[in-house]
Amino acid sequence: MKHLSILVPDEQTTMSTVACIVGAYQLFTEANKYAIKHGEKALFEIELVGATPNNFLTHNFLSIKHTISITEINKTNLILIPASLIRSYEMATPNNKLLIHWIAKQYKQGAELASMCAGSFMLASTGILAGKVCSTHWALAENFRELYPDVNLQTDQLITDENGIYTNGGAYSFLNLLLYLVEKFYGRQTAIHCAKYFQIDLDRTLQSEFSIFNGHKKHSDEEILKAQLFLEENYKDKISIEKLSSELNIGRRNFDRRFIKATGLTPIDYLQRVKIEAAKKMFETSRKTVHEIMFEVGYTDTKAFRDVFFRVTGLSPLSYKSKYNSKN
Repeated sequence: MKHLSILVPDEQTTMSTVACIVGAYQLFTEANKYAIKHGEKALFEIELVGATPNNFLTHNFLSIKHTISITEINKTNLILIPASLIRSYEMATPNNKLLIHWIAKQYKQGAELASMCAGSFMLASTGILAGKVCSTHWALAENFRELYPDVNLQTDQLITDENGIYTNGGAYSFLNLLLYLVEKFYGRQTAIHCAKYFQIDLDRTLQSEFSIFNGHKKHSDEEILKAQLFLEENYKDKISIEKLSSELNIGRRNFDRRFIKATGLTPIDYLQRVKIEAAKKMFETSRKTVHEIMFEVGYTDTKAFRDVFFRVTGLSPLSYKSKYNSKN
């Protein structure tokens, strides 16, 4: 039987920490039950794992007592890392530093790792994510990029999977990661059963439709910040990036390079994100047609608008409007 470790930090926790732990325990327990019911053996021995034998998770009116400490586990096969308030190794409490070291040690010994929501920060604190893809909650993307510039962050992706490391987007989308792992380890039928039992949408792969684009302004490049504000205030107009860079006295190639370094996006991509975010808000709150909104955010080509909207949100403009506008 394989060993599954669901980490239970005893410090720097949130309500999301509790939700991730409880959800993971329930879903994998049900997967084991389904396997046994169909004549197979339970695949994982599931344990709640803490840093020390005596300290337990307590958050507001909830508490979780782990079943075993890291000192009692020589080898595990899969580690689930819940969301927490840990943002870097330096900010971690002593017990959480023990967990971070243990995660790194177990990965070197062959364990696979999965982070849920902000658990990506604890995972990145190990150094294991350097040069690899990763997702996290879209609202934490700017903070994550600032702390871990060597990680290939892809917040449009709901789930990433690379070299035995799995990460997911934000909040309760951790349930989709758990279903993904159940299918990977138990098979499709078990995943379908768990999806039906817990009433979770199966095969969701993007978190783009849920993200709110606020720009990336935590940087020190004042000229690029001016450019960002100009794009955000004038997105409805026809904008020449060449002219904008010239007005800021920056050569076009250097402008693009600095813009990407500061925001993670090209100027054109940034402008498109601003336009699409404005379009999303109009789709959510007005009765305007797709064509009317398309023109209001500065597009004149229907196909171009639809293509960019789909690339950013994972939905067509009409599908987005149907899903999020209660006035339809």
